[in-house]
Amino acid sequence: MPVRKAEAEWKGNLAQGSGRMKTGSGSFERAYSFGSRFEESAGTNPEELVAAAHAGCFSMALSNGLAKAGHEPESVKTTARVHLEKGADGFSFTKIELSCRAHVPGIDKATFIAIADATKTGCPVSKALSAVEITMDAQLEN
Repeated sequence: MPVRKAEAEWKGNLAQGSGRMKTGSGSFERAYSFGSRFEESAGTNPEELVAAAHAGCFSMALSNGLAKAGHEPESVKTTARVHLEKGADGFSFTKIELSCRAHVPGIDKATFIAIADATKTGCPVSKALSAVEITMDAQLEN
């Protein structure tokens, strides 16, 4: 299996510094800053990238699980929200909310939810982030 990589460089102190993150494939490169991470300034941040990775992984894994169960999906759309909060030991992810809407012809709700629940704990990104509470709202849009 391939090994994926990304890199980041930060210049300066936390509050006034700035940085860039980019993927090894070159498909993504963006600036990030204190403002884009802890406020609402332009730019990306690690939490946004973790959310994108989780949403992408979950959508692919759920599509695969559905197809393996004989229910070929037409579409699976997932939004992930990563919560970053400051606690006594510093900042940490405290919760990840997955919201999924899927169009899967011919599947009943109970079967869909069972496959989605298994995907919530079984996709590789969910496994990597298992120390964080992960919630899921999965719904069929047939």
